[in-house]
Amino acid sequence: MAENFYPWVNEATRGHASSWNASAPLPETPETFSFLRLDEAPQEARIAVLDSVDIAPRIVVVEPQPIRSYVDELTQTTYGLAKEQGGSIPFMVIREVVENLIHAYFTDPVVTIFPGGNTIRFADRGPGIPAKEQALEFGTTTATEAMKHYIRGVGFGLPYVHNFMDEHGGALSVEDNLSGGTIVTLSLETQRAVEIQAGEKPTPASKPLAETLPTLSRTERDIVAYLAKHEDVGPKELVATYGSSSPTWSRRLAALEGKGIVEKIGQKRRLTPLGQRVCMLVAANSQPAR
Repeated sequence: MAENFYPWVNEATRGHASSWNASAPLPETPETFSFLRLDEAPQEARIAVLDSVDIAPRIVVVEPQPIRSYVDELTQTTYGLAKEQGGSIPFMVIREVVENLIHAYFTDPVVTIFPGGNTIRFADRGPGIPAKEQALEFGTTTATEAMKHYIRGVGFGLPYVHNFMDEHGGALSVEDNLSGGTIVTLSLETQRAVEIQAGEKPTPASKPLAETLPTLSRTERDIVAYLAKHEDVGPKELVATYGSSSPTWSRRLAALEGKGIVEKIGQKRRLTPLGQRVCMLVAANSQPAR
């Protein structure tokens, strides 16, 4: 992998070799490779692709190799397999979670891609993350000097992923794995994202999406439908599009704000993350709103 893929790592000032390969390993010292296994390479990663929950998954193995090429291959393979399933989670979001495996010492990583490709789960058997809420705050990190040879190490990865998923109507969850380790789940699947946000486990018995979101009046549905095509809206635009009066639309906008579906930016409103999920539901069950 090209060194310039890591522009935030100033190799020249670290006193480390500019790259790592099996034929010319760096000396194994507490400051360099103490977080890896004795062979100085990540452990084998297994990717389980669920074409359907009713059949056994396909298994793709990413073999142990130097750290940078390992992170690159695991990211590209996961992204490609999710894309084949119809998923739309971006490459860089997946990469941030894969890079985060360095904190688990790359111990027994397992990636599960659920049907549709829009839910991906990353599991490891590392030391775990005790302060999960804090791990989602920018600037918090446990990266050692050795780890910073391969990642930024400034507490950016999981907070970035959390913000991206939230802003795009998805969700991120961080949980304890069985017998130690961590499970990170990303989802842009609307119903599963709502369940994750509510702290629920996705199960076949989960409530239908329509039962988990606020009830909308016809005029409120009109506003959501308008915001599906526009960044923001005010009473003036709604009068021009649907008729009625500015005070009527002002009241409806205030009602949606009270439900957490829109937020006020200046003199207009735009969708909140919850509003984006409502918008997806309205689009999926599109009926004439008036």
